[in-house]
Amino acid sequence: MTATFATRLLRWFDQYGRKDLPWQQATEQGLRDAYRVWLSEVMLQQTQVATVVAYFERFVDALPTLRDLAAAEEDTVLALWSGLGYYRRARFLHHAAQICVEQHDGELPRDFVALNALPGIGRSTAGAILAQAHGLRFAILDGNVKRVLTRYHGIHGHPGQSTVEKQLWQHAETHTPSTRVADYTQAIMDLGATVCVRSRPRCEICPLAADCVAHRDDLTTQLPTSKPGKRIPTRATVMLILRDAQGRVLLERRGPQGVWSGLWSLPEATDPDSAWRIAQQHAQIDDAQMLTPFTHVFSHYRLNIEPLLFDRATAQRGIADNPQLRWCSAGELTALGLPAPVRTLLLQLDDMH
Repeated sequence: MTATFATRLLRWFDQYGRKDLPWQQATEQGLRDAYRVWLSEVMLQQTQVATVVAYFERFVDALPTLRDLAAAEEDTVLALWSGLGYYRRARFLHHAAQICVEQHDGELPRDFVALNALPGIGRSTAGAILAQAHGLRFAILDGNVKRVLTRYHGIHGHPGQSTVEKQLWQHAETHTPSTRVADYTQAIMDLGATVCVRSRPRCEICPLAADCVAHRDDLTTQLPTSKPGKRIPTRATVMLILRDAQGRVLLERRGPQGVWSGLWSLPEATDPDSAWRIAQQHAQIDDAQMLTPFTHVFSHYRLNIEPLLFDRATAQRGIADNPQLRWCSAGELTALGLPAPVRTLLLQLDDMH
């Protein structure tokens, strides 16, 4: 079964697989650059290829090597990541690059245990790097691969459950061939991303359909089993937009804990009354304008945001002495890591100015 599965998948990949993605460029040795493979794998966690390509190209243009990433300021890394979300991925990437410079001569280790030990690199990411950059036989199990294997083998139960995931890893190991491993790992990811998609899979063109349990038993809408339902809570915040006569906006660096940790954002308050008090601590203000509220959805909660604009604000003394606060022009915002909804809000504000 192993050879049949891999052979059919590779035959399909040769004809239909994606071979022109920017992280697939081969080195002189005919394999892919480990740094670019690693960066793409991390970016592709929770994010689709169509979105990632532009971010990837911008990132490698600014930081073309692992050593460049390690030497960069965190604000630079977060600014390049801004909009991709899940910012902990960017911090792990940065920290792992620094460890590689300190401990691995500025390269990602080729040893699985050492690679898997780096921040943000789990078993699947380590396997993808070793398979695609070095041609070594290691299995992968990202979201797309889980979906393919779950349907092909007819495995019930949420793939995030340890017992189900263990089964999937066993199948992933079994199906991974000993040759053309880089192409195989790309092929099974591509199949999940373009054919064995979450809703309305294209079974009629799937090279594995003849043996697929979900296709045979009409279970494609039921597999993979959904995660047990959980009500997503809603929270609310007031974002303070303090803008001075030069059009600069006051930003505050968020603390090390919680959502958007370490990013530059807008000062926040729990309600409009406390917003006024906080605004008066930072600037002399005359009036406020409530802008259109909006909702930002995280994976684990919804955040209702009320933007409150304090125009023509005058900075209070002491702001310049506080490293967690800074007045920024529109041009300076591009060099900072900002949460996506904050960046969008400020761009809209700039259009209004």
